[in-house]
Amino acid sequence: MIKKLFFLISLALVSCSDSIEQLRVSGPVFGTTYSIIYDSDTNFETAFDSLFSEINRSMSTYIITSDISRVNSNIDVVVDHHFESVFLTSKEIYNTTKGQFDPTIGAVVNAWDFGPEGKIESLDSQKIAELMRYVGMDKVTLNDGVITKPLATRLDFNAIAKGYGVDVISEFLESQGIQNYLVEIGGEIRSFGQNSVKNSKWVVGVQHPDIEGNQAYVNTLVLENESMATSGTYRKFKIDADGNRYTHIINTSTGYPSRTNILSVSVIAAKCMTADAYATALQAMGVEGIRLFLETRPELKVFIVFVSEDTTFETAVFNGFPLN
Repeated sequence: MIKKLFFLISLALVSCSDSIEQLRVSGPVFGTTYSIIYDSDTNFETAFDSLFSEINRSMSTYIITSDISRVNSNIDVVVDHHFESVFLTSKEIYNTTKGQFDPTIGAVVNAWDFGPEGKIESLDSQKIAELMRYVGMDKVTLNDGVITKPLATRLDFNAIAKGYGVDVISEFLESQGIQNYLVEIGGEIRSFGQNSVKNSKWVVGVQHPDIEGNQAYVNTLVLENESMATSGTYRKFKIDADGNRYTHIINTSTGYPSRTNILSVSVIAAKCMTADAYATALQAMGVEGIRLFLETRPELKVFIVFVSEDTTFETAVFNGFPLN
C-alpha cells in the first residue's frame, strides 16, 4: 500500500542549546523509506536499524524465514511480541469494522498481483470464491504465542505494520528521554513536542490526489503528539488485459478490488498502527459508510478526498480533523 504525506519542515541539522541538535536519519525500510527527526546529542541510527530488523524478522512476507512467513507456511513457530501486538490490534479492528479490515485477505491480495507471491493467471470467480473460503480473522487464534488457523489462510500485516513501526521507533525515542521528534515511515507519521529549529509545532501536509496538478497539498495541518496515516488509491493500481483499472484495496466480503469514489483517507489517532489500519478499512466503506461508522468512533479524526458526481475533487472532515 502506498501512502504519501510530505513534510513542510526544515530538515537542516541546527545546533540547539546545551549541545542538543536536531538530527535527521533516513533511508529505505519495509519496501519504502523512513525519516526520523529528533533532538538529541546521540545518534540512534544503529538502534533504529536493529528495531527495523526485528520487525522485518517478525512480519515481513518478503522474508521466507520471518515469523509471518513460517506461520503462512504452517511451520510451527512461537511468534514474538511484535507479531502479537499487531495481531491483537488487527483482531480488534477487524471486529469494530465488521471485517472491513482483515489481514487474512493476503492470499486474495496476492491473486490480484498486489503481494509478494505473484498473481494467479486467468483469475476467475471460481478461484476467488475458493480463496475467500479461508478469509476471516475469526478463523485465526493466538494462544501462548502460537497461531492456529486453517492451512490455506494467509496473514498479511502490510496495512498496519508501517504504522506499528512508527509506534516502535516513537516509543524507543521517548524511552531515551527525547522530547521533540517526528517519525515517518512510508507516509505514516507521529509527532511529539515541537520543531525546535522553528520553535513551532510540527506541520505536515497531505498530498493532493491530482499528482499531475499544480497544487501539492490538499490540506496542511498541525500534528501535535498524535499519529496520522493516509491510505490512497490514486497511485497503486493495475490495468488488466481489457484495459480495466483496479486498485489494491480488496473488498474483504467479495474478494474483488473495491470500486469507490474515495481517493484518499487520512486518519489521526493516538497510535500510528491504529490510524494505519483504520485508513485502509475506511477506504472501502464509501463516504456515507464512513460518516455512519465515525459516529461511534469519536477518537478517530478523519479527512477524506473523493470524486463527486460531476467528477470534481471534494473533501470531507469528521470528528474535528484539523484544517489549515
